[in-house]
Amino acid sequence: MSVTIKSSREIELMRQAGKILAKVHETLGNELKPGMTTLDIDRLGEELIRSFGCEPSFKNYNGYPASICVSVNQEVVHGIPCEECRLQEGDIVSLDAGVCYRGYHADAARTHGIGEISGEARLLIERTRQSFFEGIAYAKAGNHLHQISNAISSYAQKFGYGVVRDLCGHGIGTKLHEDPEVPNFRQIRRGIRLRPGMTLAVEPMINAGSAGVIWLEDDWTVVTEDLSLSAHYENTILITEGEPEILTLTDSELAEGIRTGA
Repeated sequence: MSVTIKSSREIELMRQAGKILAKVHETLGNELKPGMTTLDIDRLGEELIRSFGCEPSFKNYNGYPASICVSVNQEVVHGIPCEECRLQEGDIVSLDAGVCYRGYHADAARTHGIGEISGEARLLIERTRQSFFEGIAYAKAGNHLHQISNAISSYAQKFGYGVVRDLCGHGIGTKLHEDPEVPNFRQIRRGIRLRPGMTLAVEPMINAGSAGVIWLEDDWTVVTEDLSLSAHYENTILITEGEPEILTLTDSELAEGIRTGA
């Protein structure tokens, strides 16, 4: 395993990438509405990313055909945008996006409700988000990587949710996916010791039902095995000498995160 430690110059470039991606997510979230197609979301997302002088990290990555992964309801991740899929009142939709700014990537995901959603769906979204903050409370130099994993899992499983085991977070930098893998589920081993300068994409994927998932015939779209709802929340973070720095939050999101005591 080769885990990169970023220099001060690299960290600043990743901060810029993160700020841009936060703005992209904020704009996309504000534009979502019933009747919008998932291809509309992708087109807008790519336009926004390129307007900031960035490349979409996902476009053609290992053959993925779009810039934004758009996953609706029981779709966990990697949903492929299409003209035929229209958002409906009551849906939940997960948007996963990455940007590459001057050779450095940032990666983040958000799950949104479309119009009025069920109480079950609202709680799933809120708790998936909070599981991220529960995890990164341990994202400090000197701690071990799997303390993050165990905290995410412990929190989500309190509510009877299934924590997806087939997909993980990851290191990030000049490559979209770097070492180490960052599991969201409980681990027996402690994992590597965290050091200042490490950059990680931490991304809980939480199902309202069981943890089981399957891949559809397109070899990309991952759905819950029991067709229960799924939510996804991700940020790119920096390990520092003190508290972790979240690189992909807007100022308002950062303030809200602090108010939750995360």
